[in-house]
Amino acid sequence: METYHPPKEVEEKEDNPELPEKEVISEKWFFEKIDSLIPLIKEKWPNIAQQTLEATKGSIDDLVEVIASHSGTSAIGIKRQLFEIIDSIKENNWEISEKIEPIESQLEELLEELNNTLRPKIESPIRKKPLLSIAIAAGIGLLIGTLLNSGRK
Repeated sequence: METYHPPKEVEEKEDNPELPEKEVISEKWFFEKIDSLIPLIKEKWPNIAQQTLEATKGSIDDLVEVIASHSGTSAIGIKRQLFEIIDSIKENNWEISEKIEPIESQLEELLEELNNTLRPKIESPIRKKPLLSIAIAAGIGLLIGTLLNSGRK
């Protein structure tokens, strides 16, 4: 009885059913994130020149080809490793955003409270004496303009 052994690349495709799902990374996202990816790629494949990696900006396929040609690894293996790097970046970004959300909500509450307390204190004198308020604002504007203009000379 003969057994069939498919080529290595075919085995890698079958062993990793997640790979096609990960390929939905857009070229736009990749182009925006390539600068943060290059140091991680250089860490994984140090024998590839930085300029060579930068020349592939905007194309995942070009990057995979360059790395495959320099490392001798299959394109599928390279792609898998790149997606692992990309996934780690995405996970780190999500962790950061989760930590920032409570701070952001606290800041919004403080700004709302500040708006509710200071606005009436500022608006009432302006409503009582509008001409004086306009004169003060014009004077401050003239003073700032004079200071800025004297700094250019």
